[in-house]
Amino acid sequence: MPLLQDTTLGIDFGTSNSAMAVRQGTAPSRMVALEGDAPTLPTALFFNAEDQRTHFGRDAVAQYLAGTEGRLMRSLKSLLGSALLQDKTAVHNQMVSYQDIIGLFLRMLAQKARAELGGMPGRVVMGRPVHFVDGDAARDQQAEDALRQAALSAGFENVSFQFEPIAAALDYEQRIDRESLVLVVDIGGGTSDFTVVRLGPERMARADRSSDVLATTGVHIGGTDFDRRLSLDLLMPLLGFRHIGPSGREVPSRVFLDLSTWHLIQWLYSPRALRDAQNLRTDYADAALHARLMRVLNERLGHRLANTVEQAKIAASLVDAEAPMPLDWVEAGLSAAVTPPGLAQSLAQPLDQVVACARDCLQRAGLDDGGADAIYLTGGSSALRPLRQALRTAFPAIPQVEGDLFGGVAAGLAVSR
Repeated sequence: MPLLQDTTLGIDFGTSNSAMAVRQGTAPSRMVALEGDAPTLPTALFFNAEDQRTHFGRDAVAQYLAGTEGRLMRSLKSLLGSALLQDKTAVHNQMVSYQDIIGLFLRMLAQKARAELGGMPGRVVMGRPVHFVDGDAARDQQAEDALRQAALSAGFENVSFQFEPIAAALDYEQRIDRESLVLVVDIGGGTSDFTVVRLGPERMARADRSSDVLATTGVHIGGTDFDRRLSLDLLMPLLGFRHIGPSGREVPSRVFLDLSTWHLIQWLYSPRALRDAQNLRTDYADAALHARLMRVLNERLGHRLANTVEQAKIAASLVDAEAPMPLDWVEAGLSAAVTPPGLAQSLAQPLDQVVACARDCLQRAGLDDGGADAIYLTGGSSALRPLRQALRTAFPAIPQVEGDLFGGVAAGLAVSR
């Protein structure tokens, strides 16, 4: 099938959600519908053991929550730059690497693009965080190389990369009518990225925009880390986290840390991991707590716990009120809740790191805490009230502008040069 040489496809392969946008010729970019009419879909795969089919996005999560026998995988982007990426796992009676599974997800995106365009795009621009891996340039390059290879194996050609916050800035630029100095804040599922950039209508036509980018910074903290904090504070104690056993020591924490981390949950269902968890019984003074833990692991309820925390986090932030978490599917009468004060308290430490990274970006650009014209917010996790309040406290003189939280990066990638 010939390539559509005048067409650029922007792919935002996200930790939690993914999106695509397309630009044909000099026309404005437009989003590509990925699931029904929705322009985004969860970055999730479900390998159905009953019919040997692979499900994606909301369908994947729904299959898992309905109790269908199989395996759910999420947050695969978090494995880029990790030694785990080349580990193999059983999928539909085959052993495949996690990089191949990322390729499988991207192949689905390629099929969507082909159906939308009637051919394959001549150019593909993929988003990437400022840092896949903090403080390790070699592993960071390995992560980009692995993602490029996965995209090529999926059928894409002419693949290049752009920093996600710069892509968000390019999308924002389409909607402003005067030159502005903007701090772009892109808070995704796995990373928080920042860019200080000069934007304006007269700059859009320039082929080389490198001089307009004054600084970029990033830290490996995002929405899944916020979920992990909440899970450890609110749910894992119900399974024995920080429980003091007969010896006077806490139950070993590794199982709870992994159970609170989206991309590590699947490893807890292996025979060895189940044996290790069962052997923790002597570390518990309360047998009921251990029984709950084993029920979650034996019945593979870990992703359901993680999804429950994520949805409660979103609800508590959205309505600024308590969000209950019924857990009767673990044990009759069991429940927890996310409250706005509890949400702010749980996220205080990671948000301090996020704000410090934003301040560092301004300082590298030679600006003080009030030196930008706007803070442009994108990425699903930028909607969290505690995050916005933390930024408001740190930078009270800079107005906050909300962008397209889920589609802005993809739209900017499609117009990236």
